[in-house]
Amino acid sequence: MANASKAKEPAHEDTYVMDYIKNLEQRVRNLEHEKRSLEGEYARIQRELHSLRMEFERLRAPPLIAATLLDVLPDGRAIVRSSTGPHFVVSVSQFISPEDLKPGARVALNQRTFSIMEVLPSKKDPMVLGMEIEEAPNVTYDDVGGLDEQIREIRETVELPLLRPDLFKKVGIEPPRGVLLYGPPGTGKTLLARAVAHETKATFIRVIGSELVQKYIGEGARMVREMFELARERAPSIVFIDEIDAIGARRMDTSTSGDREVHRTMMQLLAEIDGFDPRGDVKILAATNRPDILDPALLRPGRFDRLIQFPMPNEAARAAIFRIHVRGMNLADDVNLDLLAKETEGATGADIKAICTEAGMFAIRRGDEQVTQADFVKAISKVLAVVKAPPKPEVMFG
Repeated sequence: MANASKAKEPAHEDTYVMDYIKNLEQRVRNLEHEKRSLEGEYARIQRELHSLRMEFERLRAPPLIAATLLDVLPDGRAIVRSSTGPHFVVSVSQFISPEDLKPGARVALNQRTFSIMEVLPSKKDPMVLGMEIEEAPNVTYDDVGGLDEQIREIRETVELPLLRPDLFKKVGIEPPRGVLLYGPPGTGKTLLARAVAHETKATFIRVIGSELVQKYIGEGARMVREMFELARERAPSIVFIDEIDAIGARRMDTSTSGDREVHRTMMQLLAEIDGFDPRGDVKILAATNRPDILDPALLRPGRFDRLIQFPMPNEAARAAIFRIHVRGMNLADDVNLDLLAKETEGATGADIKAICTEAGMFAIRRGDEQVTQADFVKAISKVLAVVKAPPKPEVMFG
């Protein structure tokens, strides 16, 4: 009996030792896991400390002075004009690439040594940045009706040079630098310009000519310069100047100071057009209702040397425009678009769009989900009556 009890004691002790070892191993694993967690936390705190130190050093650094780079000397130094006016010959930081140092660039100078520390982004007028800019508008050639000849011409003069410049290089000719669209209001000039921007996947920059007429001397010319600089940055792009006659009217012998400022703006526009590569990634379109008052300098070869006329739509064109604008409408079976086209003699594309909208409003007022021929007839009477004989001011405003 004594021998049996002695044989059991070693087995019990072995079990106890094994359990103890397992507990120690578990504690080691827990400690290692805790160590890794603490090391990760320590690394995060170190990164945060480094970031705070960098921010602290940045806040302690002296402010930089904005200046304009005038020229780069052969020895690597640069001539700058500070914001206060004086010119300085300064050194350039070794961290600035020589390709970024171009005359006219905005740079930041060290307050103590006046050394160039960094190249700043170009400054643009808020009005230039606020121009209507569309990245590849959603208007296609299918949305333009009755202008097949105009679409063909604008594709040849604007779309082909952007998409296939090699064709012009092989033939040995240069495409037109600028294209002028002229015709009565509402005939589709702006719509077609947006469509060609969509087809070329180009940025569409639209500005009204009157927006470039400014109060102070030189402001309009500066806006033109910055507008084309923006177009170069957003290339491929199409600059569309609507109502260009606001700045491009014929110059007279007798003119006021305001007229002379408009002429300065036009001169800057001509200089920008002359400085463009016709096969480049920026195309210039303009539109006007009064081509007869434009200055001959705008229309000479090498500037706006392709003129595209937008006439009043004929009956077939009006029918095509109707088909475009009723594509999403719920029409009754009695609607005859060819008959509507005959009844809208003298209407523009914009008038036809207004007629379709007004016909839909008549159906809504009647509580119907379908637009009938009678709705279109009433809409034609209402819209064309206003177009042909606008009401007097006392009638419009009571």
